[in-house]
Amino acid sequence: MNIFCGKQNDSPNNPKNCADKLNLPKIVLVGNPNVGKSVFFNKLTGFYVEVSNYPGTTVDISRAIIDEVEVIDTPGIYGIGSFNEEEIVAKKIIIQADKIINVVSALSLERDLFLTQQLIDMDYKIIVVLNQTDEAKARGIKIDIDALENMLGVKVIPTVAIKNQGINEAKDNIKNAKTGNKTEYSEEILTDSILNLEENPEKREIIYSERRKRVNEIVEAVLSRTDHGINISTRFGKLLLNPIIGVITSVIILFALYKLMGVLIAGNLVNFIEKNILLNHYTPWITHVTSTIVPDGALKEILVGEFGLLTMTVQYIIGVLLPLIISFNIFMAVLEDSGYLPRLAVLTDRMLTKIGLNGRAVIPIILGFGCVTMATISTRILGSKRERTIVTAILGLVVPCSAQLGIIVGLMAVAGGLKAWIIYLLSIFTILVSVGTVLNKILPGKSTHLLIDLPPMRLPVLKNVFSKTFSKTMHFLKEATPLFFLGAFIVTILKISGGLGLIQNTLAPLTVSLLHLPSEAATIFIMGLIRRDFGAAGLAKMAGLGSSMAVLTPDQVLVCLVVITLFVPCIASVIVMFKERGWKEASLVWFGSWVIAFIAGGILSSVLGLMI
Repeated sequence: MNIFCGKQNDSPNNPKNCADKLNLPKIVLVGNPNVGKSVFFNKLTGFYVEVSNYPGTTVDISRAIIDEVEVIDTPGIYGIGSFNEEEIVAKKIIIQADKIINVVSALSLERDLFLTQQLIDMDYKIIVVLNQTDEAKARGIKIDIDALENMLGVKVIPTVAIKNQGINEAKDNIKNAKTGNKTEYSEEILTDSILNLEENPEKREIIYSERRKRVNEIVEAVLSRTDHGINISTRFGKLLLNPIIGVITSVIILFALYKLMGVLIAGNLVNFIEKNILLNHYTPWITHVTSTIVPDGALKEILVGEFGLLTMTVQYIIGVLLPLIISFNIFMAVLEDSGYLPRLAVLTDRMLTKIGLNGRAVIPIILGFGCVTMATISTRILGSKRERTIVTAILGLVVPCSAQLGIIVGLMAVAGGLKAWIIYLLSIFTILVSVGTVLNKILPGKSTHLLIDLPPMRLPVLKNVFSKTFSKTMHFLKEATPLFFLGAFIVTILKISGGLGLIQNTLAPLTVSLLHLPSEAATIFIMGLIRRDFGAAGLAKMAGLGSSMAVLTPDQVLVCLVVITLFVPCIASVIVMFKERGWKEASLVWFGSWVIAFIAGGILSSVLGLMI
């Protein structure tokens, strides 16, 4: 545990244990994510403290000593509880606190004051630091500080931590920390401590409801909005929240994504890399070199055969996936850095709430378009088992990861362009609504409101865009490459042993009779069991993407796109799903995805057959 611990403007004194040995009073910083809490900590203490892990976890905390008190920065949390590792760590630290500095963002008062009121209800001595007041002003948000102090019953200090404004005032007011005005809970709640009662799901619902009502009253009394002084980026950000303008903007962005990846990257760049570099130069060379070293037989087939580790696998990764992944990550990084993605979440929130998703569920779904595995883990931020179950099912069924989505977008031009997009999106949307509606009806409880940060709209910073693109692309290569080689090896072994033909014949009633695809299409689904994007890459080859000879018609490509989107998640996602949701729920999602994928594909195939 590498904690930096020393007096301000002095050298560290036994960094690991000095604070504990001195038994100093503890001032704990508490706040939601993205409120500028760590920046405030650095400005308050005068240190840029080295990151350290809380014992037994991977959660980062920082400590410093100023004016004979120990200051501890906790991880960003939405509440004090035991829903995730961050909350558990924060709870352990907060329980030891003598005083608390609660950092609140002026941009998200309604969200952040819920934690503030929880701290007050737990009878802690606190002061509130109202940070990011400059950005609030730029967005036309006005907060009556005196009224907020009176209603909370504690000192409130406005700050702009990043500009060092209000830091000294906050430091001087730590001594004025006190208990505030508690929520007036019903009599049945007052029989035990609030923290203990919140561990009880039934009591928690009552507590949260009454606390939310209290916070809403405070926000309504102290917060107002004005158009005076609002900057251009804020005005533009508001326009994107307008249902009509927001939808039109989303359509334009999707069209731009299609043009970039479906036409420029998949149609031109992939074709150039595959044909001019790989097939014309690399593949003949590696085949010749291997043939001179390895005799004809199984090993040669594994290395340079139809599904060869040195031929097809390299062609898939470098010739097909890498260009699509890089371009998709650049596109998404631009949207993320511009501040657009949270606004897209707000636009879709009302619709998603109707099919059983709570407000925070938008975040895992957006993350799922990057990596379904990580998105499944992020469902921990949701407040109930019901919500986590619904979102996990949605992620497992209808959300393609970035690697798979990149290939899907690239294949849309082959599948028929605009008509294919409409049919594909309508099919996936229908499944999403159906699954969400069914789960919403059979699972107890109800959805909650969306609580999400809306950062200011701004021009993307090239350094950030390229940094995110590089990081995500490298993560993909490290995770996917071994599995691609494993998949190619397994498929080749199946081909050599005759197992591939047996599987194709076994699946013939599904692939040939139900989906109206050639029997070879079963290989796509076998590859998809290992990784979704591996199956999608196999589809790209059968569809003739790049320089390959097309085996499938455009309508067959469209059917395959729908099926592989709905098909079972990759191995990594399945493992995480079983870990997070348990074997029963995960098994239902896994087997359910098989059934839904082939039924949906069969219906679509029949409809397209009728349209011909």
